[in-house]
Amino acid sequence: MKLHELSPVEGSKKEARRIGRGHGSGQGKTAGKGHKGQKARAGRGMRIGFEGGQMPLQRRVPKRGFNNIFAKKIVSVNVGTLEKFDNGTVVDVEALVAAGIVKNSFDGVKVLGNGNLTKNLTVKVSAFSESAKAKIEAAGGKAEVI
Repeated sequence: MKLHELSPVEGSKKEARRIGRGHGSGQGKTAGKGHKGQKARAGRGMRIGFEGGQMPLQRRVPKRGFNNIFAKKIVSVNVGTLEKFDNGTVVDVEALVAAGIVKNSFDGVKVLGNGNLTKNLTVKVSAFSESAKAKIEAAGGKAEVI
């Protein structure tokens, strides 16, 4: 293949519409802008969200609180749900996703202390509550923060 043999993909190049060049073009007279009004004028410019002078939706809707854009989304898992795993298993984020306990780890996984654990597991996640750590270690397992 040579440079002079290259051509654009079929349908990727379109002819520009020649607006305001006579009624035979289908875009003559008012040039597709209709009759008069703000949108027909030169330099047509209404900002996004402009509602013709009516109070815009963005200003009508009540605002409350504060949305922290830097907040980390932590997924919580209870100790009782770890009972699914076999004795001596290393439970990390990948294992939790594979078992269907967690869909997405987002910014981290935290194990909370609700439920009971009888199996000794090595749990490697972002954070533990004090009671969760105590229950894992009481069952003979390890709680490792990664």
